[in-house]
Amino acid sequence: MAGGAREVLTLQLGHFAGFVGAHWWNQQDAALCAPSEAAAPPAELCPDVLYRAGRTPHGRETYTPRLILMDLKGSLSSLKQEGGLYGDAQLDAAIAWQGKLTTHKEELCPKNPYLQDLRSAEGVLSSDGIWRVRSIPSGKGPPPLATATAPKPLIPTESSVRVWSDFLRVHLHPRSICMIHKYNHDGEAGRLEAFGQGESILKEPRYLEELEDRLHFYVEECDFLQGFQILCDLHNGFSGVGAKATELLQDEYSGRGIITWGLLPGPYSLREPQKNVFRLLNTAFGLVHMSAHSSLVCPLSLGRSLGLRPEPPVTFPHLQYDVVTAAATIPFPLVPGQSLPDALVQLGGPAAWTPLSACGGPCGTRCFALSVVLRGLDGARHTSRLAPGTALPSPLHACTTGEDVLAQYLQQQEPRVRSSAHLLLAPCNVVPPYPRLFSPSLSQHGLVLDGSPPGAAVESIPVLGALCSSSTLSQTLGDLARDLSTLDVRRWASFLDAGVEQADVEEALEELGSLAQCYRGGDSLTD
Repeated sequence: MAGGAREVLTLQLGHFAGFVGAHWWNQQDAALCAPSEAAAPPAELCPDVLYRAGRTPHGRETYTPRLILMDLKGSLSSLKQEGGLYGDAQLDAAIAWQGKLTTHKEELCPKNPYLQDLRSAEGVLSSDGIWRVRSIPSGKGPPPLATATAPKPLIPTESSVRVWSDFLRVHLHPRSICMIHKYNHDGEAGRLEAFGQGESILKEPRYLEELEDRLHFYVEECDFLQGFQILCDLHNGFSGVGAKATELLQDEYSGRGIITWGLLPGPYSLREPQKNVFRLLNTAFGLVHMSAHSSLVCPLSLGRSLGLRPEPPVTFPHLQYDVVTAAATIPFPLVPGQSLPDALVQLGGPAAWTPLSACGGPCGTRCFALSVVLRGLDGARHTSRLAPGTALPSPLHACTTGEDVLAQYLQQQEPRVRSSAHLLLAPCNVVPPYPRLFSPSLSQHGLVLDGSPPGAAVESIPVLGALCSSSTLSQTLGDLARDLSTLDVRRWASFLDAGVEQADVEEALEELGSLAQCYRGGDSLTD
């Protein structure tokens, strides 16, 4: 039991959601494993909100994500559907047949070298063939290695990662993974491409009952369930799975919050017209249906547009990546010796964060409500450290707490906006397998350096994240509706054959128009 924590159950729907989710859970695991001297105060973060305590059949304690994920046949690589904690022998049903048996064994996928390295660090294989998991201490998370020096971890490379499980560092409960064997992850045939296909999956008793069974398992052991977090692919048929899943959650668990993150990959190519049209249709239908059944829906993408016209990818000044309305500053640009008021004055206006919801920039938009979280700044940096009698560079330097500094900054930028500001001491840990995306101008703890590169790898960074309800959504949803209205859907018969009718397209257009109208600029928060 979670001991009074307000639990959240996470659902991951789709392979791209699996990649985002793997990074998300690795971040949680990194926070659990952080050295005690760098840990946040106990009241700051409560892992029991997202994790559950359990016990293997051999009596070993476990601490696993409270998670249900759905993906397609062939998407797990070397990861077993039942996970690696509880052992195959305990999950296999006893065979009563006494006659001759023929065994057909599928060739195993080679395990990623990174995962082999991780497995050797987190337990041992005993002589009886059972994987012995290390005990979970009262402080939560894996204990330190017993050896004097921990082995240097391998870092996954781009060529070594084919699927999200190739860099997932957390163990999953046997009830977490729900495979959809009806469709294939690889190959050109049997793909889950259209919204209607996804909807039909959870209309089948087999998959609906399996999802309901897993929901009941996790929900019934919660003491104070506050709601659900959904990570869902928008660009493929999983948008239909997400639509039915949010509808099910709203019907079965009325009154619980449902936060849905609609995920889309980054920039796309115009050379694949069918894929682009299906992406547009799936995104439109997914946003319309999931917004009807969710408390909050936020698209996340490294692309700048939801429509048919590709835009350049999102850029960050201190990140180097190939190609997440949300916004972020990654890392938060703080130089040695600077305080939070200094950094915010240097950042200036709305450019303090970069949009991550494919909704364009903040310039010329009207913000209705804003929630900002800044984490990873040492408490000594929260307020100005100017000598007594020094002239104050800005009103921010007069604030006496970090929360006041951030709140005052938001008030300056958006005077009539309902806003909330939160500061956390715990940084964002970016140890392996977090990808090496950072420029050489960052220190080991993510501070921006002016001199020569430090040489040490970045291990943690300060991060600012924001959720904003603004008028930019009106234009984004309106543009999506206009792109949809220009399509002759009859040309894409395979999308209609999946269970969507022309009348459904007209209804989606109308709903998109209504949503866009809700976010038109005005003087007050629109309901």
